[in-house]
Amino acid sequence: MNKTLVIGASGQIGQLITKALVETSEPVRALVRDKSKLAHLKSDELEVMEADLEGDFSLAFAGVSNVIFVAGSGGATGADKTLLIDLWAAKKAVDYAKDNQVKQFIMLSSIGADNPDSIESDIKPYLVAKYMADKYLMVSGVPYTIVRPGPLTNDEGEGKITVKRPNSREEMAIPRADVAKSILFILTKDNLDGKIFELFNGTYDVDNVLV
Repeated sequence: MNKTLVIGASGQIGQLITKALVETSEPVRALVRDKSKLAHLKSDELEVMEADLEGDFSLAFAGVSNVIFVAGSGGATGADKTLLIDLWAAKKAVDYAKDNQVKQFIMLSSIGADNPDSIESDIKPYLVAKYMADKYLMVSGVPYTIVRPGPLTNDEGEGKITVKRPNSREEMAIPRADVAKSILFILTKDNLDGKIFELFNGTYDVDNVLV
């Protein structure tokens, strides 16, 4: 069976993805800085590996077929951590994936990463980092799908999305649960290489939109 590496498995979306994979008995390697954050998940198919994304984490890629990069520096950090995690760690992950001939790399990016100058916001350094990481992945030769959700909420997910960008920022929000569900759906497909999806709360089932 294919093993999936989840980078950033202790984050909010990362935990949702890891939990869902565990519940379906899919082989998963969860990469985290602190194993205790996933102590509540138990499965013979789950391997939790500790590593610092600011260092060498290449060993995590041995024997995996799929990579999901959902790591992030977090909103409470400065531009230095944004650079080191959202850009540099993502770049290293792409390199490691290429070295290990990974079959599928799913990158969690952000709305606005296509053009950071288009949004006047204090998260512009984050968008620039995501822009550069996405571009690096796109030219790497690694099979990829990029997901760019709107502003994330903790609302209960309904599995309903749209990939058509709404007119107002308020309508761009999407529950983290629906982002996780979308990524899990992409993971099951082998025909989405090179696709970039913007994700927003909507009225369509995930499997009818992500094609």
